[in-house]
Amino acid sequence: MSEIEEVAARLRAFAAARDWESFHTPKNLAMALAGEAGELLAEFQWLTPEEAASLDEVSLARVRSEMSDVATYLIRLADVLGVDLIDAIHTKMAEVEIRYPPKA
Repeated sequence: MSEIEEVAARLRAFAAARDWESFHTPKNLAMALAGEAGELLAEFQWLTPEEAASLDEVSLARVRSEMSDVATYLIRLADVLGVDLIDAIHTKMAEVEIRYPPKA
């Protein structure tokens, strides 16, 4: 079992133990994912590129937490929809590599 599969199973069990499956619809999970992505973005709002690239420990901890929230909802959404994220990433990368070939 991959680490993503382990996380998906843990999230599935977490939701089941709280009887949250009825709330974890694809629409709701996608909306929650978008909200968390917005919270991640807010951590960088108004920072210069230099400031964003050199966060202090407190800011980095907040960013790390928001990244975890984004990943959690994405993994949960993939699990509910039966999407293999790793396969989806490899497929998308293959498409992008063709669309954007390396510079000669």
